[in-house]
Amino acid sequence: MPYAWSETDPSAPRQELQLWPHQSLPPKGFAAFILATFGLIMIPLFPLLGSVVLWGILPFLLAALAGVWFALDRSHRNAQILEVLTLTDDSARLVRHNPTGAAQEWDCNRYWAVPQMHAKDGPVPYYVTLKGGGREVEIGAFLSEDERVALYDDLVRALRR
Repeated sequence: MPYAWSETDPSAPRQELQLWPHQSLPPKGFAAFILATFGLIMIPLFPLLGSVVLWGILPFLLAALAGVWFALDRSHRNAQILEVLTLTDDSARLVRHNPTGAAQEWDCNRYWAVPQMHAKDGPVPYYVTLKGGGREVEIGAFLSEDERVALYDDLVRALRR
């Protein structure tokens, strides 16, 4: 699962939950995909070697390869999100580190922190939020449906103690 509790002992004075989006394409896979795409793009060019037509087609094929590179790199950069929920005996604090480097923070008294699941009416199915301190914030919206359900159960157990 793309989230983990750093302290699993429920009697510990401090617990920390880290959440991150699933990264399906590691750096080696990215390089292999770009290399395979380049190889497949070059296949139609072999019969054109030595002709003037090659120079007319080559820029468009390289532009297509650059577009694939840019799209995959942008997707990877946009998924650089980290959410950290810190629970102490008297406070709950959620910090979301966005891909741009900016951080969003929420904190409240742990007694008033309530996890809520919106099964149908959220932007995604089984939308999980934390409510407290006069605000309601999302947590783990990038997780899959099953992972959000499991996250909600974990949050209920962690905040109940």
